[in-house]
Amino acid sequence: MIDDLAERIATGERRALARAVTLVESTRADHQAQAADLLERLRGLNRQALRIGLSGTPGVGKSTFIEAFGMALVKAGLRVAVLAVDPSSARSGGSILGDKTRMDLLSREPNAFIRPSPSSAALGGVARRTREAIALCEAANFDVVLIETVGVGQSETMVAQMCDLFVLLLAPAGGDELQGVKRGIMEMADLILVNKADGDLKATASRTVADYSGALRLLRKRPQDPADFPKAMAVSAVEGNGLEQAWTEMQTLATWRRENGYWDKTRAQQASHWFEYEVREGLLARLREDESVKAAMADLARSVALGEATPTAAAREILVGLK
Repeated sequence: MIDDLAERIATGERRALARAVTLVESTRADHQAQAADLLERLRGLNRQALRIGLSGTPGVGKSTFIEAFGMALVKAGLRVAVLAVDPSSARSGGSILGDKTRMDLLSREPNAFIRPSPSSAALGGVARRTREAIALCEAANFDVVLIETVGVGQSETMVAQMCDLFVLLLAPAGGDELQGVKRGIMEMADLILVNKADGDLKATASRTVADYSGALRLLRKRPQDPADFPKAMAVSAVEGNGLEQAWTEMQTLATWRRENGYWDKTRAQQASHWFEYEVREGLLARLREDESVKAAMADLARSVALGEATPTAAAREILVGLK
């Protein structure tokens, strides 16, 4: 089964890719083992796509931008994969997964693949297995992988640990220079695109671009950036204005990083980061499965709830017991 699936993915079959993403997202132990085997088999293909992370506040037009941008890339002869992460309910755990329905034109393109996934309470704006889904899209020979995050604000930085370029979408009049110099997500951005630069908002968008351009000059210079990056630009997903220029800027930055050694260095650092992440998650999973630890944690949780112990002291007792 895994051999056949790997062969079909290598030929770029979208149905096989969809099955593989479902496999890596499964929480079943046997599925996780199969997914690890599949990824190891595909690793030998050594294919790379341009990974572009897209973030922004809800309502900024991420899905509309991705469809317009993706259509432009497809028309330029590129194969485009879109991994859209949808927020999961804290109460029910369910997700709407409606991103694909808002990209009806792109979803009908044979050279495009759109996969919505639930965040499943994972922090950082991405799903638990988005990184593996990216690797599968690369193995399927897609040229560009667009990762649309949940859109939760300035703490949404984990996507920067799995992409080559991080694009931040903002709305016109979304904040002045003081808003722009806030740390966190602003420091991660390689390109800031002020969307909805059309109609009555066109002039406002130009002012917003000027505000953020000034704010970016106040940030500390990063070694992985050429002289004029990061930068802010105005785009209109509805009218298609600025999309070609934005793609040109992305290619310019990606090429510069490749030629100056930052591309491989960043990917190596990201691989190390995710190795440590998997080890931490694996250790936590083992702790949750240990009956004695679960019983001790339940007892201490009751003590904390009753005010008989502080969370810090209770956690220290568990950790000391593990030694």
